[in-house]
Amino acid sequence: MNAFHFAFKVKDLSSTRKFYVDLLGCKEGRSSDTWIDFDFFGHQLSAHVSTNLPALDYCGYVDDIRVPIPHFGCLLSIKDFERIQQKLEAADVTFLIKPQTRYKGQVGEQRTMFVLDLSDNPLEFKAFSNEKEVFSG
Repeated sequence: MNAFHFAFKVKDLSSTRKFYVDLLGCKEGRSSDTWIDFDFFGHQLSAHVSTNLPALDYCGYVDDIRVPIPHFGCLLSIKDFERIQQKLEAADVTFLIKPQTRYKGQVGEQRTMFVLDLSDNPLEFKAFSNEKEVFSG
């Protein structure tokens, strides 16, 4: 799978480094006084400082659960999902959607959890029981 690049807004670089590097373990890439790149599980995130952060919009519905749109995240292995879940729990991060299993016993069974970074950007982490079913429906 090819890596993606995603640029997004943050309130400051200090709290952004704390969340992505210190908590999630992402490697820091290039940076300036107004932006910073991260290796986000093999993908390039570019966090840009802004004073115009959008309000959250819970307009998405999955399994009768409201989810914030837009959001971004990463597909992980079950092992990495559990590792990130443990890090988030140890840091007392509040889950927007607590870790759970969707579509249990069905095609596309997956673990999922939603959190906010320290600039209130919603992130979803997923882990499929069968990685070959990522695009199955």
